[in-house]
Amino acid sequence: MPEVHKERSPDISEFDKLWDYNDPSGTEKKFREFLPELEGPDNVSLRLQLLTQIGRTLGLQMKFENAHKVLDEVESVLKLNEGHDIARIRYLLERGRTYNSSKKKDQAIELFLKAYEIALRHNEDFYAIDAAHMLGIAESPDEGLRWNEKAMKLAEASSNERARNWLGALYNNSAWTYHDRKEYDKALELFEKNVKLHTERKSKRPLIIAKWSVARALRSLAKINEAMEMHKNLLKEIEENKLEQDGYIFEELAECNLIKNNSEEAKKYFSLAYDLLSKDIWLAEYEKERLQRIKDLSS
Repeated sequence: MPEVHKERSPDISEFDKLWDYNDPSGTEKKFREFLPELEGPDNVSLRLQLLTQIGRTLGLQMKFENAHKVLDEVESVLKLNEGHDIARIRYLLERGRTYNSSKKKDQAIELFLKAYEIALRHNEDFYAIDAAHMLGIAESPDEGLRWNEKAMKLAEASSNERARNWLGALYNNSAWTYHDRKEYDKALELFEKNVKLHTERKSKRPLIIAKWSVARALRSLAKINEAMEMHKNLLKEIEENKLEQDGYIFEELAECNLIKNNSEEAKKYFSLAYDLLSKDIWLAEYEKERLQRIKDLSS
């Protein structure tokens, strides 16, 4: 059990350090074990914040009804109490994320806007950027780009290191919006900016994802050989760093080989991709046709 000190960081609490976004179920368990440490009147705000993060773990597990129940508990306390500004912002963000993940965009956007306004009012750069970045995801592509650009300016201007750490996600999200608009050169420019950022940070998995995105943009630009070389290098990096295999890399190698009419190689990589990606609950729920196509092309 983590030790709780009386003096807490103004930027991040002890329980936030327990987050593992690749394992929401495991993170939920750790958070629930931490809850008893935050009993008592001196810890009301932190306890509420922790409950919002338990709600987020449930949302990531697609247990939306359970997530709302936890967030209802937070809301009931906030209604009876003034202040608790950070807890209030985090409640709005997580309620919004839960709505957004369950395809209720209008409710999500309203909550993200409230979170953004309160965070700005209280000079909470990190949470203001989080809200703007979520508006970039929930809004229409054009409006989403506007919010991402606003979030990037906030992050680049902030003296808060944690707020500046948003830049990678913002470069990535804006790049994908440009990619969806078939503005592949603009997308590639931002993806490469993200690679530079994560190289400087000496990231591992985030750097792999950033490089994968560059290779994906190269495929869209019909630079197939360059894309394939990057993906093969990524497989080597994963092996050297003893990271988990990535089904999305296999999928891209399959697509590149398909374009080059290397049918047997394509089939091999589609099979490897399906073995891994069929276990991805998000992909199984929201990308059923894509997953079925991978399966069909693997045999």
